[in-house]
Amino acid sequence: MDELDRRIVNALQGGFPICERPFAAAAEGLGTDEATLIARLRAMREEGVLSRFGPLFKAEGLGGAVTLAAMAVPEERFEGVAALVNAHPEVAHNYARDHQWLNMWFVLATEDEARVGATIRAIEAETGLPVLNMPREAEYHVGLRLEA
Repeated sequence: MDELDRRIVNALQGGFPICERPFAAAAEGLGTDEATLIARLRAMREEGVLSRFGPLFKAEGLGGAVTLAAMAVPEERFEGVAALVNAHPEVAHNYARDHQWLNMWFVLATEDEARVGATIRAIEAETGLPVLNMPREAEYHVGLRLEA
């Protein structure tokens, strides 16, 4: 990532303009142009630097459900299992962790609590691995800031 990419990630986590040309407005605040901002976001998505770019809704406020899930995935199967997990539209994000027992962690956001269970069961059936479901008990906001 170069300096502009870092500034884009840092700036757009805090909000995105709601107007007729939001990318143009965001680009102006970053000292670049609309086409460059869109191209940079597209490149970061294609390169896997960003897993997604879009709004983050509070699923529970809309009647949905969210949970943190984790799996113990054999290292040699990690990429294949990640592809299966990530194929589910309910998976908001998925990441590897250096953890003694659980090395794949992901967040599920669904339209209701029953869909959380159904998605977990589907992932277990597809991978042959158990999924630990850890529903949120309290909410904390942690922002990612990329320093130069």
